[in-house]
Amino acid sequence: MNITETAAEIREEFAWLEDWEARYAHLIDLGKANPPLAPHERTEESRVRGCASQVWMQTHIEDGRLIVRAESDAMIVSGLIALLTRLYSGAAPAEILGFDAKALLDEIGVSGALTAQRSNGLASMLARIRGDADQAQRDMPAK
Repeated sequence: MNITETAAEIREEFAWLEDWEARYAHLIDLGKANPPLAPHERTEESRVRGCASQVWMQTHIEDGRLIVRAESDAMIVSGLIALLTRLYSGAAPAEILGFDAKALLDEIGVSGALTAQRSNGLASMLARIRGDADQAQRDMPAK
């Protein structure tokens, strides 16, 4: 599945949620289902800077696609991480760089209800994924 198809699924999923409380509860559920990182993966190097809560992110390239795994110690942030990993993990770096996740999160009503601190953290997580995708794309051998 590509990012566009995953984004369509996420739009459909959130379309049924009538208000922010329902979206908030859904984000918490997504966060609870997000697989944790192993203890040795939660390092200073994997920590995402700019987040008020603790966020650790691991990425690597597998068969030309960026694999994203992340964890947070905050429930809402864990839900945001679950959305981002669902959207981006397994996508080609060029596809990641060509997709506006912020616009999707605005469209489904998630971004607008976040506090300023969580919005900054979300921007930091997106920047980290995009930066890792950009680096992966530069590291790929030319065809």
